[in-house]
Amino acid sequence: MDIPRQVRRAASLAIDRKGTNDALTLGYSKITGNPIVPDGYESFWQPPPDAAAYDPDRAKKLLADAGHPGGFDAGDYYCDSSYSNIGEALVDNLGAIGIRSKLRPIERAAFIKEYNEKKYKNIIQAGPGAFGNAATRIEAHLVKGGTFSYGSYPDIDELYQKQAGELDHTKREAILHKIQQIMTERVIYAPIWQLAFINGTGPRVAEACFGKIALFPYTAPYEDITLKG
Repeated sequence: MDIPRQVRRAASLAIDRKGTNDALTLGYSKITGNPIVPDGYESFWQPPPDAAAYDPDRAKKLLADAGHPGGFDAGDYYCDSSYSNIGEALVDNLGAIGIRSKLRPIERAAFIKEYNEKKYKNIIQAGPGAFGNAATRIEAHLVKGGTFSYGSYPDIDELYQKQAGELDHTKREAILHKIQQIMTERVIYAPIWQLAFINGTGPRVAEACFGKIALFPYTAPYEDITLKG
């Protein structure tokens, strides 16, 4: 079923990103409004602030304008069980404006497999993790046949192929920015945040290696981790 843009926008406006960020990651997650390309990746495009706005009253009005003044039953809300705490918060946010859903946490390996096989319907909460650049993420999540693409838009497919053959870096980046702009304007995804990983080390650790690899949240390379003698 094709979900009207007004309804998708309402769902995005229902998400209290700051409140959930403060509660779960002490405010350290980045709220950029870009759902698939991280800040720091080559050709990242920064959406306008409204892309990550929280406005439940406006969301309810959009639902009413779309013919759902009392909300509707949205079915299951699937997520990786590792991030079910985020899912719990968002299910509550959506419910507050009338989009009623039931949280379905799935063990990570099964979740990724069935997400890739396009077995889930209704609402899916995902956390892209592929390294690369903007094109890497766009290919997986926006382009026809992409690993996690449940649908596609001909104009985005055309732009993606155009950037793949463009040798001028400036022109290629402009095309990748255009794709991200279209994604945002159409509310193809409701962005949550760029997740912060809060880590701790014990007194015996000399060097944990957090942050040695840019945008990699875990301690690495393993060979460089040292303990105090």
